[in-house]
Amino acid sequence: MKHKKTAIGAERIVSAKKRIFQIIQIGSRTDIPSLCFDIFIVLVIFANISVTFLQTFEKMAGYAGILGTVEFITMVIFLAEYALRIWTADCLYPEKSYPAAVFAFAISFFGIIDLMTILPYFCPTFIPSGAVAFRMLRVVRILHLFRINSRYDAFNVITAVLREKKNALVSSVFLVLVLILASSLCMYGLEHEAQPENFSNAFSGIWWSVSTLLTVGYGDIYPVTIGGKLMAIFIAFLGVGMVAIPTGIISAGFVEYYTKIKVGSYSEHDADFITLNITKGHPYVGLQLKGLHLPQGLYTAVVLRGEDVYTPHQSLVVEEGDSLLLGTVSTEPFECRIEEMLLENGHSWIGRKIKELDISRRLFVVMVKRGNKNICPQGSTLLKEGDVVLLLEKTGKNH
Repeated sequence: MKHKKTAIGAERIVSAKKRIFQIIQIGSRTDIPSLCFDIFIVLVIFANISVTFLQTFEKMAGYAGILGTVEFITMVIFLAEYALRIWTADCLYPEKSYPAAVFAFAISFFGIIDLMTILPYFCPTFIPSGAVAFRMLRVVRILHLFRINSRYDAFNVITAVLREKKNALVSSVFLVLVLILASSLCMYGLEHEAQPENFSNAFSGIWWSVSTLLTVGYGDIYPVTIGGKLMAIFIAFLGVGMVAIPTGIISAGFVEYYTKIKVGSYSEHDADFITLNITKGHPYVGLQLKGLHLPQGLYTAVVLRGEDVYTPHQSLVVEEGDSLLLGTVSTEPFECRIEEMLLENGHSWIGRKIKELDISRRLFVVMVKRGNKNICPQGSTLLKEGDVVLLLEKTGKNH
């Protein structure tokens, strides 16, 4: 009896942990507690950032007590959220052991941001000698705004575009740096004799180059010779173009990204698409997209949730009622079809693992339906009588 009660208690703890994980992760409009938590934590982030800015105004000195109280409450909330994320780390990384999952979260981007927003506030209490340094580190709490980025799909489009266009952006930044150095060297040669105090060496003109290329100059350093003025005009025109290059790259990236979503094409090659409906009891429910074991050649193109369309960022959690648009990619275009096979009594596949099946390379096991359950196929999945096997078959090339 004692062991039974212990097992029941452990099961309740695991169930509670999974529920808390669902709440503190990206919420859905149908899960009211999760949605309320999302709204609450966003308000807390804005309250904390607002206090940080208001504390810099001398006129707010009379409200120091109120601002300090609000700051303390928001930091306690951040600390509690961080503790919950540490506790539920194994739900975020189900394939890892608990210590490994905690470590993986701690060194992740959002794990580091969460920790860096908490430490500068509490550390001066335990290390008074470093209070000034820790107060300077409090500026990193503004990085908590990136937590909002993980809660709203529209913000993920920005990071996706920047990630896709990173090579072009790096190239444009490199070109700007080259022009800054070249213009600084040219201006030194033209202005050194006339203004030795402002252009004392080749690097002294970098400030002027940056302010001219990226703005219209601040007027503290400027050319006085005719050659210098002509060079400044030329560099100013170049500056307009340099600002326009990364702007155009990002704008084109947004257009391409949304075009891909609209037409459902995420590859340079032709692709066919399959809609996978996530029903009750589906093994994908509660998993992040990065944790899905899709058959080779398939990828998630779009996630449909009611009337909303979500881009497939890896941290998105699959929910009951979702529809996954799965793309099939090949270096050569092909046609495919989906069919179901019922394993009746005497079928040769009964009692065999999927990896042991003698099937054509053009045939893929996409899903196994067993009663009311949908089983994600893996090589070790044992097929049983009564199973319905969902097969994808490449039927030929498109023309």
